[in-house]
Amino acid sequence: MAAGTPNSFSLRPMPLIAGPCVLEDEALALEIASELKRQLSGLPVELYFKASFDKANRTSIDGFRGPGLKEGLKILDHVRAKTGLPLLTDFHTPEQARPVAEVVECLQVPAFLCRQTDMIIAGAEAALEFGRKLNVKKGQFLAPWDAKNIVEKAKAVQAKHQGKAPAADWIYLTERGTSFGYNTLVVDMISFQSMRKLGVPVIYDATHSIQTPGAGPGGKSTGGKREYLETLARAAMAAGADGLFMECHPRPREAKSDGPNAFYLEHVGAFVRQLLAIRELVQKQPRLLPEES
Repeated sequence: MAAGTPNSFSLRPMPLIAGPCVLEDEALALEIASELKRQLSGLPVELYFKASFDKANRTSIDGFRGPGLKEGLKILDHVRAKTGLPLLTDFHTPEQARPVAEVVECLQVPAFLCRQTDMIIAGAEAALEFGRKLNVKKGQFLAPWDAKNIVEKAKAVQAKHQGKAPAADWIYLTERGTSFGYNTLVVDMISFQSMRKLGVPVIYDATHSIQTPGAGPGGKSTGGKREYLETLARAAMAAGADGLFMECHPRPREAKSDGPNAFYLEHVGAFVRQLLAIRELVQKQPRLLPEES
């Protein structure tokens, strides 16, 4: 990009993935989804209600995992029927991709599974078959530029489908921090520009990137540093993130998974407005230096 031209950040509605870490019960899922819809009504966001039917990577054998595939998809289907919100959830084996795609608008590959070729292929095939999107979380162990292999795997599936896709941006990549020693994650702000060069929107995971894995009481759960969430999310918007992933809960201290890094549900609308303002401001700034190859 030549100096003096505007930044190429997306001017479309901002993808926003929000909801609890795990499906605790249907009542809570409906409470959160309804409140998100109320707070974000009229804002230029493409909102997906996110909740996991299974947290397959719990720190402890005693960690709450969720209701499972069958009951979880049933709950998510009820949430969509009652709120009208599009849905996003993880799948954990290639065999789960198709049943998940029958229900949700966006399938998600967890970070620890992002290099599993069978997961990417199954997710891409299901997304293309049902007209869905595929969000792949970049693993904590993966360099941003190596995410090109994720995109190439998904696009190879698309090529076999003769280019069929639900939308030009049917693949998302999500930055969720990079491992830095023990129990620590850091966010590399050049990651957004690096992965956007792959031709796909890049989402910033504002809650998992402030995790402290295994740092909960007795090493039995994941801790978190919620006090850094707002600063990092604002910085990510300025650095070129196309969208936001943010787990939220009305009572984070009572959450059955990832409570220490969940955002307070009551503040989601106000915070998203702040991020949209930063995004709009940055979009208007001309680039002064030519983009290096």
